[in-house]
Amino acid sequence: MWTISEIKEKGKVSFKNNYWYCVFVAFILTLITGGTSVSGTTGSFRKIGELFNEQDPEVKAIILGIFAIVMSIIVICVIIWSLVNIFLLNPLYVGCACFFKENTNSAAPITLIKNGFTENYARNVLTMFITDLFNLLWFCLFIIPGIIKSYSYRMVPYILFDEPDLPATEVITRSRKMMDGHKWKAFLLDLSFIGWEFLSLITCGLVGIFWTSPYRKSSNAALYNVLKESMKTDV
Repeated sequence: MWTISEIKEKGKVSFKNNYWYCVFVAFILTLITGGTSVSGTTGSFRKIGELFNEQDPEVKAIILGIFAIVMSIIVICVIIWSLVNIFLLNPLYVGCACFFKENTNSAAPITLIKNGFTENYARNVLTMFITDLFNLLWFCLFIIPGIIKSYSYRMVPYILFDEPDLPATEVITRSRKMMDGHKWKAFLLDLSFIGWEFLSLITCGLVGIFWTSPYRKSSNAALYNVLKESMKTDV
Protein backbone atom coordinates (compact mmCIF):
# COMPACT_ATOMS: atom_id res chain seq x y z
CA MET A 1 0.00 0.00 0.00
CA TRP A 2 1.41 3.36 -1.00
CA THR A 3 1.92 6.31 1.31
CA ILE A 4 1.62 10.01 0.56
CA SER A 5 5.20 10.71 1.62
CA GLU A 6 6.44 7.94 -0.68
CA ILE A 7 4.57 9.32 -3.68
CA LYS A 8 5.67 12.89 -3.02
CA GLU A 9 9.27 11.82 -2.65
CA LYS A 10 9.15 9.98 -5.98
CA GLY A 11 7.56 13.03 -7.58
CA LYS A 12 10.11 15.40 -6.09
CA VAL A 13 13.06 13.32 -7.29
CA SER A 14 11.79 13.03 -10.87
CA PHE A 15 10.86 16.71 -10.91
CA LYS A 16 14.25 17.93 -9.65
CA ASN A 17 16.09 15.63 -12.09
CA ASN A 18 14.48 17.44 -15.03
CA TYR A 19 13.59 20.74 -13.41
CA TRP A 20 13.10 23.26 -16.22
CA TYR A 21 11.25 20.92 -18.57
CA CYS A 22 8.90 19.98 -15.72
CA VAL A 23 8.27 23.64 -14.94
CA PHE A 24 7.48 24.36 -18.58
CA VAL A 25 5.11 21.40 -19.07
CA ALA A 26 3.37 22.03 -15.74
CA PHE A 27 2.84 25.65 -16.78
CA ILE A 28 1.16 24.45 -19.97
CA LEU A 29 -1.10 22.17 -17.91
CA THR A 30 -1.98 25.06 -15.61
CA LEU A 31 -3.02 27.14 -18.61
CA ILE A 32 -5.12 24.25 -19.94
CA THR A 33 -6.92 23.45 -16.70
CA GLY A 34 -7.14 27.00 -15.38
CA GLY A 35 -10.26 29.07 -15.85
CA THR A 36 -12.11 32.14 -14.76
CA SER A 37 -15.38 32.41 -12.96
CA VAL A 38 -18.11 34.99 -13.18
CA SER A 39 -20.31 35.70 -10.20
CA GLY A 40 -23.13 38.07 -9.38
CA THR A 41 -25.84 38.72 -6.84
CA THR A 42 -29.60 38.32 -6.85
CA GLY A 43 -29.99 41.92 -5.78
CA SER A 44 -28.08 43.15 -8.81
CA PHE A 45 -30.31 41.18 -11.22
CA ARG A 46 -33.42 42.50 -9.44
CA LYS A 47 -32.27 46.12 -9.90
CA ILE A 48 -31.53 45.49 -13.57
CA GLY A 49 -35.03 44.03 -14.02
CA GLU A 50 -36.65 47.00 -12.33
CA LEU A 51 -34.66 49.42 -14.47
CA PHE A 52 -35.64 47.54 -17.61
CA ASN A 53 -39.36 47.64 -16.74
CA GLU A 54 -39.19 51.41 -16.40
CA GLN A 55 -38.04 51.90 -20.00
CA ASP A 56 -40.21 52.88 -23.00
CA PRO A 57 -41.20 50.11 -25.47
CA GLU A 58 -38.75 51.39 -28.10
CA VAL A 59 -35.92 51.45 -25.59
CA LYS A 60 -36.88 47.94 -24.46
CA ALA A 61 -36.74 46.73 -28.07
CA ILE A 62 -33.24 48.19 -28.48
CA ILE A 63 -32.10 46.65 -25.21
CA LEU A 64 -33.53 43.26 -26.17
CA GLY A 65 -31.81 43.50 -29.56
CA ILE A 66 -28.47 44.28 -27.94
CA PHE A 67 -29.03 41.48 -25.45
CA ALA A 68 -29.75 39.01 -28.28
CA ILE A 69 -26.55 40.05 -30.08
CA VAL A 70 -24.47 39.72 -26.90
CA MET A 71 -25.96 36.30 -26.13
CA SER A 72 -25.27 35.15 -29.69
CA ILE A 73 -21.65 36.23 -29.37
CA ILE A 74 -21.37 34.41 -26.04
CA VAL A 75 -22.85 31.22 -27.52
CA ILE A 76 -20.45 31.38 -30.48
CA CYS A 77 -17.50 31.93 -28.14
CA VAL A 78 -18.58 28.97 -25.99
CA ILE A 79 -18.85 26.76 -29.09
CA ILE A 80 -15.43 27.86 -30.36
CA TRP A 81 -13.86 27.35 -26.93
CA SER A 82 -15.43 23.91 -26.64
CA LEU A 83 -14.00 22.90 -30.02
CA VAL A 84 -10.55 24.24 -29.05
CA ASN A 85 -10.75 22.32 -25.78
CA ILE A 86 -11.85 19.07 -27.45
CA PHE A 87 -9.49 19.05 -30.43
CA LEU A 88 -6.47 20.99 -29.14
CA LEU A 89 -6.24 21.32 -25.36
CA ASN A 90 -7.30 17.78 -24.40
CA PRO A 91 -4.71 16.09 -26.67
CA LEU A 92 -2.13 18.54 -25.34
CA TYR A 93 -3.14 17.52 -21.80
CA VAL A 94 -2.55 13.88 -22.74
CA GLY A 95 0.88 14.77 -24.12
CA CYS A 96 1.81 16.61 -20.92
CA ALA A 97 0.67 13.64 -18.82
CA CYS A 98 2.79 11.43 -21.08
CA PHE A 99 5.82 13.63 -20.37
CA PHE A 100 5.40 13.47 -16.59
CA LYS A 101 4.76 9.72 -16.67
CA GLU A 102 7.96 9.06 -18.62
CA ASN A 103 9.89 11.57 -16.52
CA THR A 104 9.35 9.42 -13.43
CA ASN A 105 11.66 6.81 -14.94
CA SER A 106 14.34 9.10 -16.40
CA ALA A 107 14.68 12.66 -17.67
CA ALA A 108 12.08 12.88 -20.45
CA PRO A 109 12.44 14.99 -23.62
CA ILE A 110 10.10 17.96 -23.98
CA THR A 111 8.99 16.62 -27.37
CA LEU A 112 6.80 14.05 -25.61
CA ILE A 113 4.09 16.67 -25.16
CA LYS A 114 3.22 16.27 -28.85
CA ASN A 115 2.29 12.60 -28.35
CA GLY A 116 -1.33 13.49 -27.71
CA PHE A 117 -1.50 14.59 -31.36
CA THR A 118 0.77 12.06 -33.03
CA GLU A 119 -0.23 8.88 -31.17
CA ASN A 120 -3.88 7.79 -31.60
CA TYR A 121 -5.14 11.37 -31.90
CA ALA A 122 -8.76 10.43 -32.65
CA ARG A 123 -8.91 8.04 -29.69
CA ASN A 124 -7.37 10.66 -27.39
CA VAL A 125 -9.96 13.22 -28.48
CA LEU A 126 -12.86 10.79 -28.06
CA THR A 127 -11.73 9.42 -24.69
CA MET A 128 -11.06 12.83 -23.15
CA PHE A 129 -14.39 14.12 -24.51
CA ILE A 130 -16.28 11.22 -22.91
CA THR A 131 -14.36 11.74 -19.66
CA ASP A 132 -15.19 15.46 -19.62
CA LEU A 133 -18.82 14.65 -20.39
CA PHE A 134 -19.03 12.15 -17.52
CA ASN A 135 -17.46 14.68 -15.16
CA LEU A 136 -19.88 17.38 -16.28
CA LEU A 137 -22.92 15.14 -15.83
CA TRP A 138 -21.81 14.10 -12.35
CA PHE A 139 -21.18 17.71 -11.31
CA CYS A 140 -24.56 18.74 -12.70
CA LEU A 141 -26.25 16.09 -10.54
CA PHE A 142 -24.34 16.49 -7.28
CA ILE A 143 -21.22 18.47 -6.37
CA ILE A 144 -19.67 16.07 -3.85
CA PRO A 145 -20.25 12.90 -5.94
CA GLY A 146 -18.92 14.87 -8.91
CA ILE A 147 -15.68 15.57 -7.07
CA ILE A 148 -15.40 11.91 -6.04
CA LYS A 149 -16.00 10.69 -9.60
CA SER A 150 -13.39 13.10 -10.96
CA TYR A 151 -10.81 11.10 -8.98
CA SER A 152 -12.05 7.93 -10.68
CA TYR A 153 -11.04 9.38 -14.05
CA ARG A 154 -7.70 10.84 -12.94
CA MET A 155 -5.57 8.16 -14.61
CA VAL A 156 -7.22 8.37 -18.05
CA PRO A 157 -4.47 10.49 -19.73
CA TYR A 158 -1.68 8.17 -18.51
CA ILE A 159 -3.55 5.04 -19.62
CA LEU A 160 -4.10 6.54 -23.07
CA PHE A 161 -0.33 6.66 -23.46
CA ASP A 162 0.43 3.33 -21.82
CA GLU A 163 -2.34 1.29 -23.48
CA PRO A 164 -2.54 2.41 -27.13
CA ASP A 165 -4.83 -0.47 -28.12
CA LEU A 166 -7.54 0.03 -25.51
CA PRO A 167 -10.81 1.58 -26.77
CA ALA A 168 -12.09 4.75 -25.11
CA THR A 169 -14.59 3.09 -22.78
CA GLU A 170 -12.03 0.53 -21.64
CA VAL A 171 -9.54 3.29 -20.83
CA ILE A 172 -12.12 4.97 -18.57
CA THR A 173 -13.03 1.63 -16.97
CA ARG A 174 -9.34 0.88 -16.34
CA SER A 175 -8.94 4.25 -14.62
CA ARG A 176 -11.97 3.58 -12.40
CA LYS A 177 -10.64 0.18 -11.38
CA MET A 178 -7.18 1.61 -10.77
CA MET A 179 -8.58 4.28 -8.43
CA ASP A 180 -10.92 1.95 -6.53
CA GLY A 181 -9.99 2.20 -2.86
CA HIS A 182 -7.49 4.99 -3.55
CA LYS A 183 -9.67 8.06 -4.14
CA TRP A 184 -9.63 9.23 -0.52
CA LYS A 185 -5.84 8.93 -0.26
CA ALA A 186 -5.47 10.69 -3.62
CA PHE A 187 -7.59 13.51 -2.18
CA LEU A 188 -5.32 13.65 0.88
CA LEU A 189 -2.33 13.71 -1.47
CA ASP A 190 -3.79 16.80 -3.14
CA LEU A 191 -4.55 18.29 0.27
CA SER A 192 -0.94 17.83 1.36
CA PHE A 193 0.08 20.52 -1.13
CA ILE A 194 -2.12 23.17 0.48
CA GLY A 195 0.86 24.83 2.17
CA TRP A 196 2.63 25.18 -1.16
CA GLU A 197 -0.58 26.52 -2.71
CA PHE A 198 -0.73 29.18 0.02
CA LEU A 199 2.87 30.17 -0.69
CA SER A 200 1.99 30.35 -4.37
CA LEU A 201 -0.89 32.67 -3.55
CA ILE A 202 1.18 35.11 -1.51
CA THR A 203 3.95 35.14 -4.12
CA CYS A 204 1.51 35.97 -6.95
CA GLY A 205 1.86 32.49 -8.45
CA LEU A 206 5.66 32.37 -8.64
CA VAL A 207 6.01 29.45 -6.22
CA GLY A 208 3.21 27.69 -8.09
CA ILE A 209 4.95 28.03 -11.44
CA PHE A 210 8.46 27.14 -10.33
CA TRP A 211 7.72 24.53 -7.66
CA THR A 212 4.16 23.58 -6.61
CA SER A 213 2.61 22.79 -9.98
CA PRO A 214 5.44 20.64 -11.42
CA TYR A 215 5.84 18.97 -8.01
CA ARG A 216 2.14 18.01 -7.98
CA LYS A 217 2.13 16.83 -11.58
CA SER A 218 5.21 14.70 -10.97
CA SER A 219 3.62 13.22 -7.84
CA ASN A 220 0.43 12.35 -9.74
CA ALA A 221 2.51 10.56 -12.39
CA ALA A 222 4.35 8.70 -9.63
CA LEU A 223 1.00 7.67 -8.15
CA TYR A 224 -0.07 6.28 -11.53
CA ASN A 225 3.08 4.14 -11.74
CA VAL A 226 2.53 2.77 -8.24
CA LEU A 227 -1.13 1.94 -8.88
CA LYS A 228 -0.26 0.33 -12.21
CA GLU A 229 2.25 -1.95 -10.55
CA SER A 230 -0.25 -2.69 -7.79
CA MET A 231 -2.81 -3.85 -10.36
CA LYS A 232 -0.24 -6.15 -11.96
CA THR A 233 0.47 -7.67 -8.55
CA ASP A 234 -3.25 -8.18 -7.85
CA VAL A 235 -3.68 -9.98 -11.15
